[in-house]
Amino acid sequence: MQIRPHRIIKRKKTKEIKVGKISVGGNSKITVQSMTNTLTTDVKNTITQIKQLEEAGADIVRVSCPDENSTKSLKEIIKNVEAPIVADIHFHYRRAIEAAKMGASCLRINPGNIGSKERVLEVVKAAKDNNCSIRIGVNAGSLDKSLLEKYKEPCPEALVESAKNNIKLLEDNDFFNFKISVKSSDIFLTVKAYQQLSNECDYPLHLGVTEAGSLFSGSIKSSIGIGQLLMEGIGDTIRVSLSSDPVDEIKAGYEILKSLGIRSRGVNIISCPSCARQAFPVIETVKKLEEKLAHIKKPINLSIIGCVVNGPGEASQTEIGLTGGGQDNNLLYLSGLPHTKVANSEIINKVVQLVEDKVKELD
Repeated sequence: MQIRPHRIIKRKKTKEIKVGKISVGGNSKITVQSMTNTLTTDVKNTITQIKQLEEAGADIVRVSCPDENSTKSLKEIIKNVEAPIVADIHFHYRRAIEAAKMGASCLRINPGNIGSKERVLEVVKAAKDNNCSIRIGVNAGSLDKSLLEKYKEPCPEALVESAKNNIKLLEDNDFFNFKISVKSSDIFLTVKAYQQLSNECDYPLHLGVTEAGSLFSGSIKSSIGIGQLLMEGIGDTIRVSLSSDPVDEIKAGYEILKSLGIRSRGVNIISCPSCARQAFPVIETVKKLEEKLAHIKKPINLSIIGCVVNGPGEASQTEIGLTGGGQDNNLLYLSGLPHTKVANSEIINKVVQLVEDKVKELD
């Protein structure tokens, strides 16, 4: 049984491109990305972190390439991971050329930082020669000087004009295997820029609110910005940019997609905020269940409600449900139907067992 969203999101059809083995845009799934925070020259720890991101569900992983030693490290890294690797190019166009030759699946370039048209064209040639896609990464914090002089400050029109200028540059050189982002740390600027760009092109869009902040505040800002765009059918791949463990970015990305009924992974826990009616410690129970069920990858809906006011209704919509009852007399539901009573002390083990049994059934 799956919870059905009341609103079906009609996604805008964009061009489909390839980032290594992963399709982005078109009819392909909305992918979830993150970026490593290890030194790329520390090959062992970078590989370890990428594998952790893969385990969390990362479809694509970006790594930083600030110098030649970093781009040289890509070859060994790529050999030892599954996810397509995006090389993040800071300023020097030669790093992009080197990364393409080392096997990167995509080059993330900010044209405002790369320099002259001629340098951008050399990057395009390297991408063509090595079957590598490109992300045009426009950022409000690093717009071209001419655009800042024209618009006086970062604004949606400036971000979109930068994107369109670079789209034309790539198209004029017969290169179409690219996606675009127009990010800002300001939610309103970000949303308006993506809305405008979506109306003016059909290339796949990489969504994100850049430099969103800490795990808590950044997740909220990203949910508002990315979530609004996704609800409008805009977006083909997402990254939640957090000052936190990169694995948290993947988890937050999936939570956004799950909340919109777009893509599910792992256990979706529907729980009450707890109140004086609770028959068991809801907050502590949910926290422990999240920890013990973190390894589950199959999409399963689980409701944990502390009393009988809303519990039966929520349980009717989930594969597994728990409703608090009086006198240590809680009721577990399976597929919306009453199943068995469970004491407070048995809740964690019993729910975990039922979830794991459900996973085996789905397999």
